[in-house]
Formats: sequence, C-alpha cells, structure tokens
Amino acid sequence: MARATPPEHPPEELPRVLLWRWRRNPLRRRTDLAQAWIALGLFLAVLAATPIAMILAGDTAHDHGTRTARHQIATRHHTPAVLVHDAPGHPEPGSDEAKKALYPITVRFTDPGGRPRTAEADVEPALAAGSTVHVWVDTEGKLTDAPLTTKQVRDRAVGYAVLAAMTVGLLGAAAYAYASHRLERHNLARWDAAWVTLSCEWKKNA
Repeated sequence: MARATPPEHPPEELPRVLLWRWRRNPLRRRTDLAQAWIALGLFLAVLAATPIAMILAGDTAHDHGTRTARHQIATRHHTPAVLVHDAPGHPEPGSDEAKKALYPITVRFTDPGGRPRTAEADVEPALAAGSTVHVWVDTEGKLTDAPLTTKQVRDRAVGYAVLAAMTVGLLGAAAYAYASHRLERHNLARWDAAWVTLSCEWKKNA
C-alpha cells in the first residue's frame, strides 16, 4: 500500500529584516533607533566629505609636487659622465630583464663648479670603460635623481586624493564602531539593572 504524501506547505515568508531599526516593533529599543540615525548621519557625512577631502588633498599634493619639480629643475644638472670600469654583462642579453637591468659602476664627471669627481652610478649592462652616460648632479656635486616629471607629480596628486578618500571612509567606520560600542554598553547596563530589579521582585514573592 502506497504511503500517502502529505501536501507540501507553502514556504513561510522570511521576516523582513532590512532596515528593521526604522520599523516600529515591540522589541525595538531607543538605542536601536539612535544607532540607525547615527549610521545614516555618518553615511551622508562621508558622502559629502569624501569629494572635498579628495580635492583638497589632490590640489595640495599637486601644488607641492609642482614647486618641488621646479626647484629640482633649477638646482639639478644633466651632466655627461665617463665609465671608469666595464659594466658587467647581463646573463640573458636581449631579454626584457636585460633591458631593465642596471649595474652600479664608478663614473667620472665634472660638477657644476668645474671640479672633477667620481661616484657610483647605475648604468646599462655591458657598457665598456670610457663609455659616456648622462647623470643628474645637484649643486654640491653629488649624484641625484632626475627632477620630477609632470606625470609623476600628477600620479602623486591622484595617490594622495585616493588616500584622503580612504581616510574619510575609515574615520566614518571608526566613528560608527565607537558609537555602536557605547550604545551596546548602555544596553548591557540597562539589562543588568533590569535583572537586578527582577531578582529582587522574585525574592519578595518567594
């Protein structure tokens, strides 16, 4: 005899929990509503502050980078230098790594004051002694990096703008976490007080 199959019950509708702090219900506490308002306020504050922080940080970094680049261009000189020793060859000549590889080799050059100098500079592989390369020298006659380019200044400004946006978001998250922690401590304190009151009533009625 075949066993009767009970009719399938329609799936129960899951309770709607989205934005539950905004809905009236007997379990909602005042702190729950306060937490919802704090979350909304911080969210709007972060949305408003993020573009402002990005613009301020980006413009400040761009202005500073532009001034730095101009100072570097005015105080750094592109000078020819001669290799004192042969540069080692790359193990894989012609490869992409060989095109990017640089080796520190002693070079001889004349500083802006006309004095002969020697220093180590990064040069391409397999250059012979006596080969000429160009190096950047500061006003004191020391080897230095090339001045910042327009692209480098722009990239730094974009990087600081992104960092500012992340900082605003992190500050908003930290403020919400702190507020939630304080509200939770308040809830626990009220819970403890309610238990003390209830236990006293039990003892009286016992």
